[in-house]
Amino acid sequence: MSNVLATSTIVAKTALAVLENMLTFSSKVNREYETEFDSNMSRGYAPGNTIMIKRPPRYTYRAGSVGVPQATVESTVPLTLTQGGVDLSFTSAERTLSLTQLDKKIYAAMAPVANEIDRQGLALAETAVFNQVGTAGTPPATQLAATQLVAAANQRLDEMSAPRDRTRALIMGPALNASLVSGFSGLFNSQGQLDKQYKSGLMVDAFGLDMGMDQNVARHTNGAQVATGSATTVGGTGAAFAVTGTAGTISRGTVVTFPGVFSVNAQSRVSTGVLMQFVVTSDLAAGATSIPVSPTAVATGVFQNVSGVSTAGNFLITNSAASAIYDVNVAFHPDAFTLACVPMWMPSGLGPRAYRETSNGFSVRVVEAYDAINDSSFMRIDVLFAWAATYPELAVRVLA
Repeated sequence: MSNVLATSTIVAKTALAVLENMLTFSSKVNREYETEFDSNMSRGYAPGNTIMIKRPPRYTYRAGSVGVPQATVESTVPLTLTQGGVDLSFTSAERTLSLTQLDKKIYAAMAPVANEIDRQGLALAETAVFNQVGTAGTPPATQLAATQLVAAANQRLDEMSAPRDRTRALIMGPALNASLVSGFSGLFNSQGQLDKQYKSGLMVDAFGLDMGMDQNVARHTNGAQVATGSATTVGGTGAAFAVTGTAGTISRGTVVTFPGVFSVNAQSRVSTGVLMQFVVTSDLAAGATSIPVSPTAVATGVFQNVSGVSTAGNFLITNSAASAIYDVNVAFHPDAFTLACVPMWMPSGLGPRAYRETSNGFSVRVVEAYDAINDSSFMRIDVLFAWAATYPELAVRVLA
């Protein structure tokens, strides 16, 4: 039987299959905005290019029969492209080997690519997601604690009006995965689920969540500010809250609450009775008198997300202590995040030495060059992708 040459076509197909199989977080998020890039490839998208994607407009309920026309306001979120990849070198002898003998080399080459795509998405979750449950440093050690933690994540997603459409997911680091496997071991499960969990050592789908373990879960470090901070002096709405002066540093990605500022149901705008959580958007030095936050607090109108304005009292760093270090595990609906993988421009005149493979929204480009002096082939494998936190309110950080 003749050998199958390691052409750009075969390497691209194998590399794409490996990439799809290795992605964890990335495989569970929204992918619909890729068509925005695909339909505009004539623009020559390159690394750093940005498109603005539209979020659906919101409207308020009208009571009675008298019409009250409302203006349509569409907010946008940027998607900025990042290029990356991996480069391989084949000797002539290796290039003539059968594909099965090259699988391990391609698999090893694509591992850092898949890890980097997932890592960037999970790093975005650390700085964009503001809902938070659980307590840093207290992994669930009992069945009750494990159940309460996962139930709290679902509760917060319900409060944020995340759809119950069987697409919610929980991506966790190795520590939380181990805790939940142990914590849920005594609960009733089908024999098939128990068998899969026992053999893999990984949590399987439970409590309406598609569970996955990812070593790329972001690890956050709090600043030196104690949990109960300085009294707020002005407040209300906006992208920052004024305080009398922080006692310690606060790191970007830390979650805080302010007295009197409650979250609301996204559709009814009725207070949930839970203090609105905000994520700090930049590192702060001790003595800071303003805390920049996301989301922007809006107390009225179609984009209202809080009920009440800030009152006298201390702001609070939630679910963690000064200088605490913890994994930012994340439960989410797919619409919370968007990943777009864009088919890259193909160089002309290379024939079979250049090939692009696209499948299920993922795309890989392979370009080959021959080194006659060393009798070897250089192959570059490239991906072009973009992340955005489209609806971060549909996600919740799960601390343990």
